[in-house]
Amino acid sequence: SVTREEVAGCIYQYEDEEAIRHLFLVAASLDSMIVGEAQILGQLKEAYRFASEKKTSGLVLNKLLHKSFSVAKRVRTETRIGASAVSISYAAVELGKKIFGDLKNKRVMLIGAGEMAELAAEHLVGQGVAEVVVANRTLERAVKLSRCFHGRAISLQELVEQLKYVDIIISSTGASGLILAKDDVGPVMPKRRHQPLFFIDIAVPRDLDPAINELENVYLYDIDDLNSVVEMNKSQRDKEAVKAARIVEEETLKFSGWLKNMEVTPTIIDLRTMVDQICQNELAHTLGRIDSLSAKEKKSLEKMVGAISSKMLHHPMQYLKANHQCVNQRQRIETVRNLFNLDHEEGNTS
Repeated sequence: SVTREEVAGCIYQYEDEEAIRHLFLVAASLDSMIVGEAQILGQLKEAYRFASEKKTSGLVLNKLLHKSFSVAKRVRTETRIGASAVSISYAAVELGKKIFGDLKNKRVMLIGAGEMAELAAEHLVGQGVAEVVVANRTLERAVKLSRCFHGRAISLQELVEQLKYVDIIISSTGASGLILAKDDVGPVMPKRRHQPLFFIDIAVPRDLDPAINELENVYLYDIDDLNSVVEMNKSQRDKEAVKAARIVEEETLKFSGWLKNMEVTPTIIDLRTMVDQICQNELAHTLGRIDSLSAKEKKSLEKMVGAISSKMLHHPMQYLKANHQCVNQRQRIETVRNLFNLDHEEGNTS
């Protein structure tokens, strides 16, 4: 069993403005391991959807969550925090776009069935590639993986022959030596009319002969190249994160202001109701003893009483809403409620 102390070490708690700020940072992906990755926002929306279905979120939480979604959108719109690839698989896709422009209708071959190659293939499928071909030492594994992408499987012996028909090759095998050499790729290029061929070697040790890169219209990137792209992009995202943090701080202050006004609203309503009730009671009592007033005069008297009521309320209202260095808002609310006896109904209108 897990002890309370063990659980306590895995959780944290924020209150008031710190809680608002933390939620906005999470939604804007500034609190993620990979800054700028949008996946966490989807998880947050899913959690909120679940809470809404179970009717466990009230007025404040609803507004807070909706505001966190708009803060995330503002960060994405006003900064470039999500513009650059910061994962190996996504970096491979970005490089492919630079070579081909549009990845639609391009054909992809996966050599091996490594997790990173699979992730890269998922990103490429998301960009609209026409087909995914999977080559693996074990044909059964190739068939299983190809079904995930509605593609087809081939054996490693068919590898060189298939180079004529694909545009992007992602290699991630556990082979101890090279599986494709320059001499394997060179003869294929005339057969494909020297259309560009993009190789991504994310195997360690390398699967592909570095000399392949010497061939015209052939582009080879290995894991070190991709890591360099990722590190450069991470640095760029860190710069954008400074702008994003400013937006989060701005929105935190705005929402905190709204929340503080929400806290004083019940007291303002109670105070206004009490004063209005006293004024109306006294007005009715006075008018009941004076029969000679015309309708116009009665109207003027009612307006005067309303003006007196507003002037009486002005300073207490300002006291509740203003920022005081020495007295926090909850203390101010308590002071006003005690001063005007708002929590004892019998005394409110006497």
